[in-house]
Amino acid sequence: MPRKTQSAAYTSDPATTVTKLETTNINISALNSLLLENNELRCRQYRILLWMAHFSQGLTDLRRVQRDLRCRASQDDITILFSSAFDASHNRRMRALIELFHLYGIHPELIASFLAIFIRTVKKYIRMFKQKGVEMPLRHNDETKRKYADPNYREAIFSILHAPPSEYGFNRTTWRRRDIHTVMARQGMLIGHNYIDTIIRNAGYRFRKARRVLTSNDPDYRPKLDRIKRILSHLGKDERFFSIDEFGPLAIKKQGGRRLVRYNEYPVVPQFQLSKGCLIVTAALELRTNQVTHFYCSKKDTEEMITLLHILLEKHKPCRKLWLSWDAAGWHASRRFEQELAQVNSRRYRQSNGTPLVGVAPLPARAQFLNIIESVFSGLATSVIHNSDYSSVDDAKTAIDRYFAERNEHFQRNPRRAGDTIWKRERVSSRFREGQNCKNARFR
Repeated sequence: MPRKTQSAAYTSDPATTVTKLETTNINISALNSLLLENNELRCRQYRILLWMAHFSQGLTDLRRVQRDLRCRASQDDITILFSSAFDASHNRRMRALIELFHLYGIHPELIASFLAIFIRTVKKYIRMFKQKGVEMPLRHNDETKRKYADPNYREAIFSILHAPPSEYGFNRTTWRRRDIHTVMARQGMLIGHNYIDTIIRNAGYRFRKARRVLTSNDPDYRPKLDRIKRILSHLGKDERFFSIDEFGPLAIKKQGGRRLVRYNEYPVVPQFQLSKGCLIVTAALELRTNQVTHFYCSKKDTEEMITLLHILLEKHKPCRKLWLSWDAAGWHASRRFEQELAQVNSRRYRQSNGTPLVGVAPLPARAQFLNIIESVFSGLATSVIHNSDYSSVDDAKTAIDRYFAERNEHFQRNPRRAGDTIWKRERVSSRFREGQNCKNARFR
């Protein structure tokens, strides 16, 4: 009965039926026109996407872009954006393309779809280009260094590690990562714990070795360090400052090291070898001229230091004063050496021999990382000791003499802190800085 009633009601009113049919016909025609319009929009969108693909592949030249956008941006900005659109950096390319497509009037949603990024990212960089110009967004987060690669952070961390924890108020004998993080925060240099580990590892150390290698427990660490800094900051033209140490004893035998080999070739060095001899190199690096004075000796003792003292006095007679800086080895501050130093500093000796005054600026105990000549020794070892197999001690001496002669000659012609050839093998430049590590932890 309800079905018949509904049918009767539907057919009993022709006017209502015609009205509904007319309404239905109107909706169908509107839908058809909308579909035709959407089809045209899809074709336009396809052509825009095709043009964007051609543009991003470099099929459009700069002159045409400058002509198209001459009313929307300056020629210099267009040139920068166009060159950045094909830069090696992915982030720089993406940001330049976002701005170029925006200048062409392409909708942000279409830009985001083409570049496969979020639309909020597109809008952020469009807003950044409007507020800060072209240079800043292209450089933002792209050319900045990570904190673990920033030399300021690296030097600050090693400056902390080189001093005992008590210098910074910690009642401990060794450093912890959390303590280094706390001190860095006090200095206004915020850095994460993992970056602290990365800096230490990149320098060739492991945090567990900091007790033995990186930290000096000298109670007079800070006064000695401040004295050396004060001397260097007021070093006159007629004064010379020498960093002194010994290299060796070095056994003359086949040495290992990194070398270029074929695939599946593994070079070996015999563990037990007959030594062809032994040598010790005593050297002094002058920081102002970057010149090395060296000689060979049979052992490390006071006689060796006295010999070096007279060599430096004879070589630098025109100077007014010489400063000798070395580590806390016993023969560097023996009673006999102090007597010899007092004799050469006496007025009678200086007047009769025409020699300069000699001062001593010792490094803190167990602070070989501050001895600058250790960096020169690292370069020497990398260049002429690693992978060597000298037939005799004399051959090894010849190679070492030639290394120092070439180094001295290079810095005489090019007076600067570091060179461009094999001298890059030295760990740090030839200047005294608290945060650097002159001694190679992997070498000896």
